[in-house]
Amino acid sequence: VQLQASGGGTVQAGASLRLSCAASGRTFSRHTVGWFRQAPGKERDLVAAIRLRDLLTYYADSAKGRFTLSGDNARNSVYLQLSSLKPEDTAVYYCAAIEDRKGWSRISDQNSYNYWGQGTLVTVSS
Repeated sequence: VQLQASGGGTVQAGASLRLSCAASGRTFSRHTVGWFRQAPGKERDLVAAIRLRDLLTYYADSAKGRFTLSGDNARNSVYLQLSSLKPEDTAVYYCAAIEDRKGWSRISDQNSYNYWGQGTLVTVSS
């Protein structure tokens, strides 16, 4: 399985971006896709996650009300809409997939994820 993250860029504060995570090699239907981000000098943290079989979602506090997840099983893709971006959202954003059999409680554990994309850089200027 390969994950391809895309959609990053450089924007001004208040702007929006849509990140995409496309999977190839197998279906995602029994996976949860998480979006993580890593800012310079900081640890990589979970921003949001979506379980594709029932579209259950999780958002970190920093993402609530500004970021929106959606999934397209037909396209084997997950999208993260970033709105009202702030300079502190600047980071490399990674998508990753975890098998549902590992349990929803494991979605924040990076080591539990089976597949990772290469990351896409989001830079927000003030």
